[in-house]
Amino acid sequence: MDILEDISKTIIDASTSLSDDKLNALKRAIKSENNENARWALTQILENYNVAFRDKFPLCDDTGIPHVIIEMGSEREISGELLNQIHEGIALGLNSLPARPMAVKGDFTERIEQSRGLYEMPGMLKPASILIDCGNDESSYMREISQDTLNIHFILEGGGPEIRAKTYRVYHKRSFSNVVDTACGWLKDSLKLLGCTPSIPSIGIGRTHYEANALLLKSIAYGNLDNLSDVERYVTDQLNETGIGPLGFGGKTTVLGAYVNIGNQRASGVRIVAVRPSCFVEPRVATLKL
Repeated sequence: MDILEDISKTIIDASTSLSDDKLNALKRAIKSENNENARWALTQILENYNVAFRDKFPLCDDTGIPHVIIEMGSEREISGELLNQIHEGIALGLNSLPARPMAVKGDFTERIEQSRGLYEMPGMLKPASILIDCGNDESSYMREISQDTLNIHFILEGGGPEIRAKTYRVYHKRSFSNVVDTACGWLKDSLKLLGCTPSIPSIGIGRTHYEANALLLKSIAYGNLDNLSDVERYVTDQLNETGIGPLGFGGKTTVLGAYVNIGNQRASGVRIVAVRPSCFVEPRVATLKL
């Protein structure tokens, strides 16, 4: 096995294809949508997916920032060498795609100011810090992880949804509905401005800002639009009632579905909630099984 080539191929797969459940959701939306403009937009989006998959083109010009989740069973180990290979393989994949050059040159100040410009090589874009996931994760997306599991999930996160994302406290007032409805309110506001609906938004609810966003990220890796939970269906229905529709054309398909991942909570009057309104080319995720 050439691990670098495998990682590179997985990055390209994440950028150029969507999973079956997302395609199924889009086809269901086309079939049920009765707004002519909305149905036309959805059909064009499906054609974009098909061309990207067939010709191995990126789904979007914003080819995304790599995020990595390592999912591992109790009998597996990871080494510093594997972590280095993940970084090298990502760079190889971004260069081979090719991704859009987005890595900013310079020291801390110059990177903030973007005063020295960009690196020409797409592979200079470094991934976010790697997240480790194991079987004792007590959340909505808790799964049975076999002892010999070692999966590397690669997620490409675009800039538009990041601009519209939010992480903040919610006073729960001893009401589950209050927390979820507050998250829906944030998403309703952001989806009006997103510009590239239909979305598949994600919600993470935890004890800290880090934990809430980690839960959100894991929902993107593990979520399945063919098998939504009751609360995910509720969020989906609430957001589709906005009538924003695909590309803002109206209709009943503002979102194709939603992911909600709720983790451990602490004795407190607040819950930390993270929301991300993914655009219609997301979530872009692919998995390498080792």
